[in-house]
Amino acid sequence: MTTRRLNIAMIGHGFMGRAHSNAFHQVGHFFDTPFTLKRKVICGRNQEAVQEMAARWGWDETANDWHAVVDRKDIDVVDIGTPNALHAEIAIAAAKAGKIVWCEKPLAMNGAQAAQMAQATKSVPNLVWFNYRRVPAIALAKQLIDEGKIGQVYHYRAAYLQSWGADPARIGVWRFNKADAGSGAMGDLLTHIVDLAHFLNGSLSELNALVHTFAHGREVDDAAIFTGRFANGAIGTFEATRFAIGMKNRNRFEIHGSKGALAFNLEELNHLLYYNATLPADQQGWTDLMVTGPGHPYTANFWPSGHIIGYEHTFVATLADFLQALASGSEFHANFEDGLKVQQVMDAVEKSSETRSWVKL
Repeated sequence: MTTRRLNIAMIGHGFMGRAHSNAFHQVGHFFDTPFTLKRKVICGRNQEAVQEMAARWGWDETANDWHAVVDRKDIDVVDIGTPNALHAEIAIAAAKAGKIVWCEKPLAMNGAQAAQMAQATKSVPNLVWFNYRRVPAIALAKQLIDEGKIGQVYHYRAAYLQSWGADPARIGVWRFNKADAGSGAMGDLLTHIVDLAHFLNGSLSELNALVHTFAHGREVDDAAIFTGRFANGAIGTFEATRFAIGMKNRNRFEIHGSKGALAFNLEELNHLLYYNATLPADQQGWTDLMVTGPGHPYTANFWPSGHIIGYEHTFVATLADFLQALASGSEFHANFEDGLKVQQVMDAVEKSSETRSWVKL
């Protein structure tokens, strides 16, 4: 296969920087891609940390000024993994420079900012790292829904539960600073489950929300809950919290329809629960599908059937799909328009909680 090289500049070097760097390194090992990726330059404010990251993950160069990096003629892709407050400025500058733009979620600090980013990137290929769309079990759930296996959807129930927000040792991290993060559990967790709802069940039409902060003096939300109606007539409940003691990273959804149901929990990433209500009553029951192949989405690219994959593979598959879309000129999802739709829901959640009323989308 003839391939073209893409030189990547990654801005940010924390947790997401490791996840992205691994994907850049691994994608060509698991997928036949039309591009080779060069880890050209990594940029961050802490020079010592950036240099350590570059050495560990095979980046050619380090930099401290993202403005200079974005303007470089030898850079094809700008990957943004900074605190949320910097996403818009970097993405808009990169788009103006004609770069391919990849950005972590949440896309922006608010809907107005996200709209500016979506408009700025209309002429360049772009991606939002909503990596959970590429979990094989979730991709299979999408396939089953599209095939009509669960019929008309009645209920969509989602929760993303973590507990680290209650840890006093975590005080001072940027995710608790409103100026850097914009929000708390909403931007960090709720955005993921809203994007999955859009992916699996379509757009929300209205919602009623409660946003709450447990930690005294904290600037951002610790928890957000809302009920909503979907355009397809289904109703939904959504909960995101960093105070669910006992839960480390439980991203769960349940979908109930006229012909069956589906359930998933990220802490059991390789499994999808399926209930077929069209079987005779004495044969009905939940089936635990181990989504490792054969024939399941993405699984042929990784290990033999029955061999589980992990969190990091979802970034690899996301990147592989983007590169294929880039080569074919087709539209990739989740893109900045998808990120904007999620941010509009976040704005509605905030407005609903403040006014204690239903908000239309």
